[in-house]
Amino acid sequence: MAEPQPSAFAPLRERVFAVLWAATVIGNVGTWMRDVGSGWLMVTLSPSAAMVALVQAATSLPIFLLALPAGALADLVDRRRVLIGVQAFLLITVSLLAVLAWADALTPWSLLALTFLAGCGAAVGQPAWQAVVPELVARPLLQPAVALNSLGINISRAIGPALGGLIVATAGVPAAYAADALSYAVVIAALLWWRRTAPARTAPPEHLPGAMRAGLRYALRAPPLRRVLARAVLFFAPAAASWALLPLVARAMPGGGPAAYGLMLAAVGAGAVAGALILPSIRARLSADATLLAATLAVAAAMPLLAASPSLPFAVAASALMGIGWIVAVTTLNVAAQGQLPAWVRARGLALYLTAFYGAMTAGSVGWGRLADLASVPTALAAAAVMAAAAGLLARRIALPDAAGDLAPAEFWPEPVLATPVAGERGPVFVTVAYRIDPADAVAFRAAIIPLGEIRLRDGALRWGVAEDAADPGAITEWFEVATWAEHLRQHARLTAADVPVQQAVRAFHRGDHPPAVAHLLPFDPLR
Repeated sequence: MAEPQPSAFAPLRERVFAVLWAATVIGNVGTWMRDVGSGWLMVTLSPSAAMVALVQAATSLPIFLLALPAGALADLVDRRRVLIGVQAFLLITVSLLAVLAWADALTPWSLLALTFLAGCGAAVGQPAWQAVVPELVARPLLQPAVALNSLGINISRAIGPALGGLIVATAGVPAAYAADALSYAVVIAALLWWRRTAPARTAPPEHLPGAMRAGLRYALRAPPLRRVLARAVLFFAPAAASWALLPLVARAMPGGGPAAYGLMLAAVGAGAVAGALILPSIRARLSADATLLAATLAVAAAMPLLAASPSLPFAVAASALMGIGWIVAVTTLNVAAQGQLPAWVRARGLALYLTAFYGAMTAGSVGWGRLADLASVPTALAAAAVMAAAAGLLARRIALPDAAGDLAPAEFWPEPVLATPVAGERGPVFVTVAYRIDPADAVAFRAAIIPLGEIRLRDGALRWGVAEDAADPGAITEWFEVATWAEHLRQHARLTAADVPVQQAVRAFHRGDHPPAVAHLLPFDPLR
């Protein structure tokens, strides 16, 4: 019998999660007010669909460019301090937008430049925000916590655009920017209240370039995470059209204007809130793959409906359908990514997920905006809908992975035996593990050890291989190379409890009274 799913609101019983969640809702309300202001201001500054779509691209491109170094930074330093610094930077940037807008000094390109700058701040902060969620709730509450984060974004999406449209229509774009700046002050106050307990380090500290390489290596050597990234690209590239072209749909509608645009965005948010609330019941009945396909088809159906909207109420209903599909897809992909990442690489892995997310959004926004200029907005939305549906159906061959199991550090490997201490920068290090197996088990042993090789490469090895003694076929040596001694010690700390059964399956083939002999070989230098 399946275990009962936690309530959708269970994480809010955790006080710190609840406070930070509420603060981010307020912050995101401000961000949506700013986005409404920027989107509508660009419509008034330039009639080009490509320029309007570039507002979305200027928001998403920084995350594509900066997510990985930002994720590495969030794994290396105190995430709370990163978040406080980011919010302060955003407060200053948006305040500058407000002053320039009030002075009527913004041009299309200066608006894009400052939007890009604000996007850079968001890019640095997003991996840290995503990575702190597992610190705030127990593992069984991770999925509802991720869903609540998405729900919070979409509550703000329901409130912020409508409020932003009202403010823009009554008080002007500068007032929307000022309200956004105030929201960042609220988030800073919540972060200053939070007293984060940083996890204890069990391995030598990393440096930023090495940490970035480790994050990339982990993603390249973790097939389940690669599948999540591929599915993200296939969803977000066509779905970007719905966001990039929405201001133009609102402008072309009878009686369209900033208030109509705000109402359509609010409807997206309201639909997303409804989607987040029904998601637990959907996931109780459907697999992750089926859930993602249904969400993709909902977004695909909403885009031509938006293009063909004869009135604002019809457009609002289509926007709500889009919001339902969007939240279900984003939450499903986010939970799938979170479920594959141990703590040491969580922010970097989520940064790569955000890179795929926003890279696809950036490329899609530019491409669909260009198509709208060459043909029309309805044509671009219809083409995006066809692409989304086709990609969703074909992508089922790339199955979303199940949760990886217990990703806590295993502490399975014993500490290396050393004659004298080894400097952390010394290397390369060649590690050998000598097995004695029954030659009749050779084929089965090879099948068992290949997944172990993937773990070694994923967690820090530069090269890996298995060799046999030509004079003694039962003598098998596994070997792998690591760049430095410090990196090999990090390898020890990176092994998770979910990896232990793989190593145990390999060791089950070992014959002998003692465990496999492990040797650590360093470059020979008698003068050291």
